[in-house]
Order: sequence, then structure tokens, then C-alpha cells
Amino acid sequence: MTHDSDALVFFGATGDLAHKKIFPALHALVRRGTLDVPVIGVAKAGWTLDDLKNRAKESIDEHDDALDRLLELLRYVDGDYSDPATFGELRKQLGDAERPMHYLAIPPSLFGTVVKALKSSGSADDARVVVEKPFGHDLKSAQELNRVLHEVFPETSVFRIDHYLGKEPVENLTYVRFANRFLEPLLRAEHVEHVQITMAESFGVQGRGRFYEEAGTIRDVVQNHLLQVLAMLGMDPPVDHSSEAIRDEKVRFMRSVRPLIPSDVVRGQFDGYRDEDGVAKDSKVETFVAVKLHADSWRWAGVPFLIRAGKELATTGTQVVVVLRQPPARVFDRGIPNRIRFEISPNVVISFDVMIKKPGEQMIGEMVALDLDEKAADEMEPYERLLGDALHGDQSLFARQDTVEAAWRIVDGILGDVTPIHPYATGTWGPSEADRLLPAGAKWLDPDPSEHPA
Repeated sequence: MTHDSDALVFFGATGDLAHKKIFPALHALVRRGTLDVPVIGVAKAGWTLDDLKNRAKESIDEHDDALDRLLELLRYVDGDYSDPATFGELRKQLGDAERPMHYLAIPPSLFGTVVKALKSSGSADDARVVVEKPFGHDLKSAQELNRVLHEVFPETSVFRIDHYLGKEPVENLTYVRFANRFLEPLLRAEHVEHVQITMAESFGVQGRGRFYEEAGTIRDVVQNHLLQVLAMLGMDPPVDHSSEAIRDEKVRFMRSVRPLIPSDVVRGQFDGYRDEDGVAKDSKVETFVAVKLHADSWRWAGVPFLIRAGKELATTGTQVVVVLRQPPARVFDRGIPNRIRFEISPNVVISFDVMIKKPGEQMIGEMVALDLDEKAADEMEPYERLLGDALHGDQSLFARQDTVEAAWRIVDGILGDVTPIHPYATGTWGPSEADRLLPAGAKWLDPDPSEHPA
């Protein structure tokens, strides 16, 4: 049985993440009545509690009773993370709290310093720790990061935030799969020709050139966001809806996916990327990648999974498309294969593309889309959902150690400059070289919520 945390500590309280995401999420949790414990910010900025409160006010659009209540809950500790006195003051600010949650909104290089100091000060007992992605830079660094965390916290107390998993449409993918009997039997090699996952962004690196030089598209969105989405689609049914049962099936699927090799990867870089601040003039970092994956499992044997992601593409949108096999007997002229489409953003749409007869004397077909539109009236923002779940001890939407390491194992062999970089014009769908990954006769299916298949 899990218990709610009785205090929330967030390190990096004066940073951009706190300003843009954490304070609005805390405000929303207070407004919903799900946060009523001390909230202690920790940073080395020479700030006072009043400075932190002013920062909170600046980051929240509206002034209401919930904001007033959040300001009452706030505490602040200013000090160096390597100074034991900082953690002595934190222990004092925690007061009677026995089960705090520590949120490390700080660089991973500081994790070891902080978690060891939490243990020495007695603030890690019966506590939880929340860490932000990236969970390492490759498989070896991810294993080292996990080792550092596990010196102080058991895996059951570690919550790895990937904000993408907190999005309602991403959760909906798992729900729709296993709540509808008619859909699940279709998602297997007998019926599926191939699967495409696309995450397209029509914008560039937005002033984050230095970060992107260290990350690239594979590390930024494929290793975490998109492999997690793939696992949601590819996993077998869990024995129940508990967090561990769901995460067991995710990692089982991840382990069945073959590690990528260079021939299964196409990397691209948009024209003008090297002119961005912080980007090397001879940069070989990818802003686009397409990969072809295979899972060695009974369910998916022989089915290629194609993942494509990039910046400065023709539109912004994320979707999963399952392309079904053609009917086994040619009764009518073969049309477009049936497709199951899960649009994740900017709209939430589940679409079934089916062939029907065109009106008239001839037996000629046309493709129509049967759409189910989801319009959430009061959708929670990802950080609100995830921080709330962590406070309650619910790990369902958080990445487990074995899943993180399995994902790194898949991409580890193609990180860095091991494949050519192909230039592409902004506003396109990336380099044409990506077409070679497609099955014979197939084409890339581009996100465009405004159009139905023709």
C-alpha cells in the first residue's frame, strides 16, 4: 500500500523549468484540492522566500484563492548543494514531515551530490525522488545514473518524469487498445503490414542550439517519447491495470526489439541549422531521423515499425498509423490498405480508414475515414498529472529502470556520427533518403488532421 507524500521539495526552484512548468502545475494541484503540504524550494541564487513567492506569481497567469494558498505553502532554502548546512536547513524546514518527495529539477551531474546529502541529513528516509529526463546520454551513463540513485532510493521510490507520458492522448492509446475487444485482435502480424509513428515539428531549435548539439533528435525524442509510444502500441495485454503490470509488458516488448544498426537509420539536418547560436559550423547532429525497427516476438514477427521525427518540417503533428494487410483474396480492385490512425497532437483523433463502394453502377471503391474525435473539456497539463501521481505514489506514467535501459540498448549503436547526415529544406518532410526504409509500395503517411484519406 502506498502513502501520500507529506511534503514536496524541489531543487532548482529558481530555474526556467520551475517558472514555466512547476509553479503552474502546483497552482493547478492546489486549485483541484490535491496539494496541501509544505512546498520547499531549494536553490543557490541569493534569494529570499519573498523572491520565490514573487517568482511564483510571475509564472501564474491568474491571481485567485489557489495562488494565495500556494504562497502560504511555500518555503525556501538558499544554499550550495555541496554544503551540508543547506540540507540541515532543509531538514529544519521539513519539520514533522516523514515522507517527503524530492523533485530534482537540476542537471543529472548534480544528482549524486544531492541524493547523498539527502541521505546524510536524514531527509531520504521513506522519501521519494523525482528526476527529469534525459535519463543518461547513452546506455552506460543511464546505468551509472541508476546506480547513483539506487545507492539511496529503492526503485519503488524513483519517479522518472517524461512529460510526454503525462499527455492525455498518449494515455488514451493504451486505454483504447485494451478497453475495446474488436481492436486488440487486429494488432498482430497476421493483420498488420507495417506501423508508422511520426512526430513532426514545423519549428526549429528555438534558441536551444547548444542543447541540441548535445542531444540531437534521437536522444531528444526517439529514445524516450517515441519508443514509449511504440511500447504502448506493441505490448501485450497486462494482467491488470496496475502500474507494475503495465510497465512489465512495456519492458517485455522493448526487450524484443532488435538494436538498431546503421542500415536501419536515416539522419537529416535542416538547412540553416549550422547558423544557430551554439551550433558548430560543421555540425553532424541530426534534426531529423527515420528508423526501421523489428520486434522478435510472436505477435509482431516480420512487421516493420517505422519512426520518423524532425524539426522544420511541413507541419506540426504526432500520429501513430497501423497499416493493415490487403484482403487475402482479390474480389474487387485493391484500393488503399485499411489503416488505424491514432492522432496524438495537435488534435486527438482515432480514425479507421475503410473502403466503401462509390455510388453508381460500377463496383468501384473509395476510402473514407470513420473518425472518433476526443475533445477533453478539462484536460490536465502533463506536469500537473505527473506531480500529482508522484505525490500519491502512482508510478504508472513514469519510466522504470529496466525500460529506460532497454530503450537505450535499442538506439545505443546508432548514436553520434555513425551514419551520413543528409540536408533538407525547411518546410519539407525531411530528406528523401528516408523513403528507402519503407516497405515496397508504401509511402510515408504525413500528419494532417484537416484531411481525410482519398
